[in-house]
Amino acid sequence: MNIQEIFDTVDSIKQEIIDLRRDFHMHPEVGSEVERTAGIVVDLLRKWGLEVQTGVGITGVVGILRGQNGGSVKTVALRADMDALLIKEENNTCYQSVYNGKMHACGHDGHTAMLLGAAKVLAQYKDEIKGNIKFIFQPEEEGPNSGAENMMADGVMNDVDAIFGLHLTTEYPTGTVTIKKGAAMASSDDFEIEMIGIGGHASTPHKCIDAISMAVKVYNDIQFMVSREFDPIDSLIVSIGAFNSGAASNVIQGSAKLKGTIRTLSHEVRAKVKTRICDIVKHVAEEAGGKYKINIIPGVPPLINDIKKATFAEEVVEKVVTKENVIILDKPSMGSEDFAFYVEKVPGVMMMIGARNEEKGFVHLMHHPKFDFDEEALAIGAKLHIQLAMNYLESI
Repeated sequence: MNIQEIFDTVDSIKQEIIDLRRDFHMHPEVGSEVERTAGIVVDLLRKWGLEVQTGVGITGVVGILRGQNGGSVKTVALRADMDALLIKEENNTCYQSVYNGKMHACGHDGHTAMLLGAAKVLAQYKDEIKGNIKFIFQPEEEGPNSGAENMMADGVMNDVDAIFGLHLTTEYPTGTVTIKKGAAMASSDDFEIEMIGIGGHASTPHKCIDAISMAVKVYNDIQFMVSREFDPIDSLIVSIGAFNSGAASNVIQGSAKLKGTIRTLSHEVRAKVKTRICDIVKHVAEEAGGKYKINIIPGVPPLINDIKKATFAEEVVEKVVTKENVIILDKPSMGSEDFAFYVEKVPGVMMMIGARNEEKGFVHLMHHPKFDFDEEALAIGAKLHIQLAMNYLESI
């Protein structure tokens, strides 16, 4: 199979990929409510002769390309996310969002378009592919639930041997690809705490149990725990972003509420910190004679790229963007990505595709109301999907 011929085919549909991205950008859909986007994906995959599964993980779509030897060989999965964000776009482009308050501010429109481009091209070489390829189009990566977890529950990974994901980023210039081997992104769990005391007049504190005092101690004890109970090398963030209680100056409050987030890079630290937060809340309440409620809301696990697959990906990506443009990161990100659920099930790698272009003004980072990216990265992404899938299936 002539890879240059395949890449030439990608270049020939480059504008089609860009047009798809712009259409998705103009019509952003959030959460699992991605019916329009999913409908376009389904129609195109069927048009190109792929098997199509719909309603996977509520509104997810899976395209299946069966190459040589049908179901008796290995299967590699490629994943794109489809959902947008509840952000009012501040760009002024011909493809800006037509929905006030909704915006593709994380590149998912590009992810969907470049995976569709890869699917169209690979479908033309179906008889030469040595295995099966699953094209996973996922809703609800941005929450509030996990589209990846929902698709997993529907069995999307049951017959998959490896998975690769690509994410656009304006942190790095167009033409570059970054890979972090091992722990790449953090877990993300939220918590809600209510400290319950006995309210009363500020002039009689001895007759009350001050919920604010309890909540302040919980806050301080959690930060002490982070800085003194955990190895500094084991990255851990516990941030409390909401502290709410009362409105009057002369009232001792009977209730105070805290909300926060936990970020870790290992399953062990993630489990330990949840236990310790519960211990702290319980101890503070008992010491003050009060009560408490605590709810730890599970999010996504840490995203841990498989070392062997990341090394394989490094060698493959060099064929597309050259060795000089492959950046092996030495530090993980404390952001999170529900691609983590997939790589808990099978070996896989999430990589970042540079799409920053300062001359064109593509400098704003993800989730910014002026986020946009260099569309030259889309053809690169399609080629990467193709090269990763083909080389993986040829290597086994």
